[in-house]
Amino acid sequence: MNALELARKSDAQTCYEIIEQAKAFQREQGFVQWTDDYPNLQTILDDIDDGNGYALKVDGSIAGYLCVSFDGESDYSEIRGKWSSDARYAVVHRMAFDKRFRGKGLAGVTLALVEKLCEERAVRCIRIDTDSCNERMQHILLKSGFVKCGTIMFQGSEKLAFDKVF
Repeated sequence: MNALELARKSDAQTCYEIIEQAKAFQREQGFVQWTDDYPNLQTILDDIDDGNGYALKVDGSIAGYLCVSFDGESDYSEIRGKWSSDARYAVVHRMAFDKRFRGKGLAGVTLALVEKLCEERAVRCIRIDTDSCNERMQHILLKSGFVKCGTIMFQGSEKLAFDKVF
């Protein structure tokens, strides 16, 4: 069974190890979206403290990690292009999966679970960004019903901006 649960401080190290695996996987694919310094363990702990850190659990085991925030994203206020909606939205950052669970369609499952989480909060829009070289993530987003809206500057670099209104 798949479940999206708030991560606990006791989960932080496992979640961070998943992020580190994702960094290595990005490099294997020939690009660097996440640096050696970001995201780091403190990023995960901050997500958890803010109530935004989520663990994807598969049969009780942590298979993935992501940040889901309902507080907006200041870097999304300026977009070269246009968001599909000006309505309140959730933002997803730092979505990564344990290498043992890759290739099992969990990204799509996770995004569907994020939609359910949004519906519980009466939020009908999700925004997410990724690097132009992260073709795998772009494919996942398009397959999951997201649309490319343009580009934004996030943490000093240009990112592709996607959203989904449901």
